[in-house]
Amino acid sequence: MKRNIIVGQSGGPTAAINSSLAGVYRTAIDRGAKKVYGMLHGVQGLLNEHYLDLSDYIKTDLDVELLKRTPAAFLGSCRFKLPGIHEDKAVYEKLFAILDKLDIEAFIYIGGNDSMDTIKKLSDYAILTGHSTRFIGCPKTIDNDLALTDHTPGYGSAAKYIGTSMKEIIRDSFCLEYPQGLVTIVEVMGRNAGWLTGAAALSKCEDCDGPDMIYLPEVVFDPEDFKKKVKQLLTKKPSVVVAVSEGIRTADGRYVCELGNTSDFVDAFGHKQLTGTASYLASFISKELGAKTRAIEFSTLQRAGSHIASRVDILEAYSVGGAAVKAADEGDSGMMVTLQRTSEDPYQCQTAVKNVHKIANDEKCVPREWITKDGTYVTDEFVAYVKPLIQGDVSPVMVDGIPRHLYTPKELYKK
Repeated sequence: MKRNIIVGQSGGPTAAINSSLAGVYRTAIDRGAKKVYGMLHGVQGLLNEHYLDLSDYIKTDLDVELLKRTPAAFLGSCRFKLPGIHEDKAVYEKLFAILDKLDIEAFIYIGGNDSMDTIKKLSDYAILTGHSTRFIGCPKTIDNDLALTDHTPGYGSAAKYIGTSMKEIIRDSFCLEYPQGLVTIVEVMGRNAGWLTGAAALSKCEDCDGPDMIYLPEVVFDPEDFKKKVKQLLTKKPSVVVAVSEGIRTADGRYVCELGNTSDFVDAFGHKQLTGTASYLASFISKELGAKTRAIEFSTLQRAGSHIASRVDILEAYSVGGAAVKAADEGDSGMMVTLQRTSEDPYQCQTAVKNVHKIANDEKCVPREWITKDGTYVTDEFVAYVKPLIQGDVSPVMVDGIPRHLYTPKELYKK
């Protein structure tokens, strides 16, 4: 590379997103980039010229290793929707003037569906105006819902956290007995795709029966049928544990969380905040069946658990960061790095690049054949798909008994 690179992080963070950042930085330096800039709070921050020189913060090999083990977005993130290239020309003129000022050869954006929409629009504008900057998407999302890639970095670590936590919750649920039984409902992230919730099945093994039921958003949820199944289970066992996606909906299209108290918050992409599904169902079961209930919401814990990150996930996240730089250096633009599974046993995966126009604004859901016919569990095929992605551990760098992370730049807090 002969000029400079700029990299940003966007959308919900993961336990592996900073490993991709480390891969971008290390590969860019190795390929001769003069400077590697980091956008603060993604493209939204870049519009305000908030960026930094990553070499001021990543100075040693230890810094790289700490960054790979640091959860959340080191550069800060955003949920900012770029207007269409013909809707607000001034926004693009401002962004590209900043890129020219920084002498940017390649723009790398680490993110999910909405971030790939940003790459698509920027690369289209560059073609339209004959601009030389190349734009590459680097996949990231715990939701695992990006098209044309076998899976996404961040998903494996989140799945490992969910499987582990579910097993611990199941253990705890049998400690005390209640006259009418105990029903524990665990809410997992996932608006329209149930990849994360399905990972609850990973807790099922020789020393654990796993959750009793798993509900994904790909299947219509019937509260009355749910009540009936829970009642039947309580006649057979004192404790019932159920995993539900935050995005499960009833036949009329309403999110279950909307049946109770919910937030009216909607982000820039029109996504309604989903929370309270487990809480509503716990209250519903308690009222209808008289059982003791617990509602557990993993919330941000499932995407921030770097202490239990998957080694496969961290290594693949690092590799896609490097592959993004390589693709840009070799002349690609308007592309996203993908992971392609080449072998099941032993598990092997390699990177490739695909046209971002075939990825942005699409959503990969769990195949219906990977969900049981009654819609209350995932199949063995689903589990076989996920298991290779959670293998291995990444030992945190411990200081005084607590994991050490790479310090977040103080510039992030400047208004």
